[in-house]
Amino acid sequence: MPPQRLAHLPAAPKTWLITGVAGFIGCNLLEALLKLDQTVIGLDNFATGHRHNLDQIQAVVSAEQWARFRFIEGDIRRLDDCRDACAGVDVVLHQAALGSVPRSLEDPITTNAVNVAGFLNMLVAARDAGVGRFVYAASSSTYGDHPGLPKVEEVIGRPLSPYAVTKLVNEHYAEVFARAYGLESIGLRYFNLFGPRQDPNGAYAAVIPRWTAAMIRHEPVWINGDGETSRDFCYIANAVQANLLAATVEQPEAANQVDKVAVGERTTLNDLFEAIRAALVPRFPHLGGFMPSDRDFRAGDVRHSLADIGKVQRLLGYAPSHRIRDRLSEAMDWSVGDLA
Repeated sequence: MPPQRLAHLPAAPKTWLITGVAGFIGCNLLEALLKLDQTVIGLDNFATGHRHNLDQIQAVVSAEQWARFRFIEGDIRRLDDCRDACAGVDVVLHQAALGSVPRSLEDPITTNAVNVAGFLNMLVAARDAGVGRFVYAASSSTYGDHPGLPKVEEVIGRPLSPYAVTKLVNEHYAEVFARAYGLESIGLRYFNLFGPRQDPNGAYAAVIPRWTAAMIRHEPVWINGDGETSRDFCYIANAVQANLLAATVEQPEAANQVDKVAVGERTTLNDLFEAIRAALVPRFPHLGGFMPSDRDFRAGDVRHSLADIGKVQRLLGYAPSHRIRDRLSEAMDWSVGDLA
């Protein structure tokens, strides 16, 4: 993250709330903020997050830094939990959600309850607590069926899944709360994040940790479709940078916007498979001739994804410093250690 923009934080600490703090994105944000000597409140119900993520953060920060963290086990679907978490908070980093396109297709009611009703609860609680800035996790799924590449903020298509609908509704609610109540917000449309502490298990695991775990365990790796589907994979450190920049930016024109968090590079699933295999084969020789298995395209998936990051660079000073080829081996190292 650019030190010139964030170097002042230890000298002028804030109180931050991270919802979904035990999840992949939330725990990485927690680590960054505690190492900047910030006071952090974390909210999670462990629906998709894990206690061991918090344990790992405690192990890598000082005892003094850990003492600045207060955890609340609660649910954003309960307004009282949101109000409790927002009390005395300067900045909200709202990461709590039920992710996954397939999950939303199987259970749209729960996805809506968490991602829409829960989001509204958080907006109300933040408004009533006088929170200064509300930064929230948006999604590249918002672009739906629009074929244009690279993706720009202003042009979206029709949503392809209930999950995409919920994320689009979040953006509309945030805009309304800015106009009606003066609650400043910045939405961050994440593009295929990956990195340490990303869960490799379960039916809804993201592709990089899922494939990595399958290869290590010598289990099948499934590619949906012809393998030429492409994504703009973005390392978690870039998302941490974007959140902290969004929370601290002072230019008025940067507030109440939706920005993209990506790298601006496209990788096909076929190329991704080869890159993961190549990174693992020195430690796992059985992968030398390992090949993926093919199956049908997955419902709700977009064919290609690539971001134009010009706006977020201009408004926030975002500078993605980690690209997939540079950081895939780091993610592999963590996965190998976690699965050992």
